[in-house]
Amino acid sequence: MISTMLASAGSALLAWTPFINPINAFHQWWYMLLLPLSFGISVIYKAIRMASLEGFWRQVALMTAQIVLAMIGLAIIVALIVQWAIPWLPVE
Repeated sequence: MISTMLASAGSALLAWTPFINPINAFHQWWYMLLLPLSFGISVIYKAIRMASLEGFWRQVALMTAQIVLAMIGLAIIVALIVQWAIPWLPVE
């Protein structure tokens, strides 16, 4: 019984193609992953680059805010290009 369950689970896993059938676990809230991703990048980058760890968490918070604000700004710019600039392109 257990061996058949493991065999069917293994064959189902082998049949999964991630780029064709992605897992939709965070599909609706994917943008919420920006904050932990930018925080993790900031912690690692500042831990490597800072000569001393004085003011480490302040620098991490500042870099995290910079990454998040830059991503929001880029999203606004791309949205404006898609909404206003692309319709003006000639269609033939």
